[in-house]
Parts: sequence; C-alpha cells; structure tokens
Amino acid sequence: MTEQRPPFPPFTAESAEQKVRAAEDAWNSRDPERVALAYTEDSEWRNRDVFLSGRPEIVEFLRAKWQRELDYRLRKELWAFTGNRIAVRFEYEWRTDQNRWFRSYGNENWEFDENGLMRRRYASINDFSIAAAERRIAR
Repeated sequence: MTEQRPPFPPFTAESAEQKVRAAEDAWNSRDPERVALAYTEDSEWRNRDVFLSGRPEIVEFLRAKWQRELDYRLRKELWAFTGNRIAVRFEYEWRTDQNRWFRSYGNENWEFDENGLMRRRYASINDFSIAAAERRIAR
C-alpha cells in the first residue's frame, strides 16, 4: 500500500495551511519517528549546513537535535504556496543544558510528491540568544 499524507497537491490556501499546522504539531511533539512519517523514504533535506537523505537520517538528526535543544517550542506560518510547493517562515525557542535560551528564526521551502509526502525540505535558520524572561512561545 502506498503511503499517503493528505492534503495532496496541488495546494489551495486552505490545504497549504493544513500542511503547515500538521508540521507544527508534529515538530512540537518532539517525536522523531512521528515527524519522519511526513517525509518520503528518500526525502532530501538541508538544515542549516547539514544535508540529509532519507527517513533514517532524519530520525537520527532530530533525536540529536532535541537532546541539545531542550524545551523546544515552534511556531510556523504559511508564507507562500503553488502547485506542490509550500514556503513557511518559523521561529522556535529552546534552551541548552546550561539554561541559556535561544530563539531561532528561519524559512523553509517544501516540495511534496503526489501522495502528500514531503520529498524536499530546505531550511535556513539563524539563532538569537534571549533571556528566559523574553520567551514568547508558550508551552
């Protein structure tokens, strides 16, 4: 059986927003296996300066990420869409094991296959040090 992850392309404003909300919810679960199910088996990623290929690498990457980035909390916003592509802007907050807080800002470009699975994800991200009192993304 072919895996499917509705909604399917071509996207409308409503279905693109559904994809963004689903991604935000999955990433906020901090469950690498759950997140990886939204991607094709051979999905290509660029995350900052890291290049990944396939679900096993995605799961490994996310496991390590959430061991470093504690209390991770994310917000995504639909930026643009067309056909089988969606662009989002995002911000997330996290802390180190020394309780130093950061807010990370970025943009992602997503490309989906006909079954609604993401086959490409390219993310550009910048980190900004913040005080704990400056946090604005609630748990």
